[in-house]
Amino acid sequence: HGSVSADEAARTAPFHLDLWFYFTLQNWVLDFGRPIAMLVFPLEWFPLNKPSVGDYFHMAYNVITPFLLLKLIERSPRTLPRSITYVSIIIFIMGASIHLVGDSVNHRLLFSGYQHHLSVRENPIIKNLKPETLIDSFELLYYYDEYLGHCMWYIPFFLILFMYFSGCFTASKAESLMPGPALLLVAPSGLYYWYLVTEGQIFILFIFTFFAMLALVLHQKRKRLFLDSNGLFLFSSFALTLLLVALWVAWLWNDPVLRKKYPGVIYVPEPWAFYTLHVSSRH
Repeated sequence: HGSVSADEAARTAPFHLDLWFYFTLQNWVLDFGRPIAMLVFPLEWFPLNKPSVGDYFHMAYNVITPFLLLKLIERSPRTLPRSITYVSIIIFIMGASIHLVGDSVNHRLLFSGYQHHLSVRENPIIKNLKPETLIDSFELLYYYDEYLGHCMWYIPFFLILFMYFSGCFTASKAESLMPGPALLLVAPSGLYYWYLVTEGQIFILFIFTFFAMLALVLHQKRKRLFLDSNGLFLFSSFALTLLLVALWVAWLWNDPVLRKKYPGVIYVPEPWAFYTLHVSSRH
């Protein structure tokens, strides 16, 4: 992806308040609110052998988010490669749909005593299943949910955001300011991305994207190009996310149970694992 030309930098886009507001709202309601709605609504309304209300939230997310991403790309002052955009959107929808199925079953297992802070084989309701090949099936389901689904969902998601970000530069320093509504949206946007990074276990992908954005900012600054209001909003949201992730990890650094589930070099516990370990277990 080449550098921003002088003509493209001169075409500064206004702050997309409508798109960023809808984007933030649907992220909170349809993604973050999905598992909460599943626990809040009576089980009689959504039996365990039928889709939960959270699944319908996920279906709506899988349609609305690609549409908003395409609208965001359309409003970019820079012409972005259409082929990469379309392929990314297709893979995004495939990954989010794979995740829909795996996540639906995994969250429904909560009603049967499944504990998210334990691995699949260590869960009391699964480790004694007969024949033992059934455990392999649940591990396959977990793989589709937490690994394949997340990779196909989040890699194109962050790629599209980065491509859009690459066009968010202006030659006028006076236009490198965020309006009041943008400042108000930074906090909920950054907090949502904290949830996305921790629950999705995509810290490596996120930090790579953030530093790629930072490198691009420094590179364009040498050409006297500055982030416009949309670029500042996205960069500020990601910077806040990084701070929140650091605070989250520091708070749970010495938790022995979570340390056992996340034994790797990069230790970023999932909020739902924390919930089942420290919150739901008390009730």
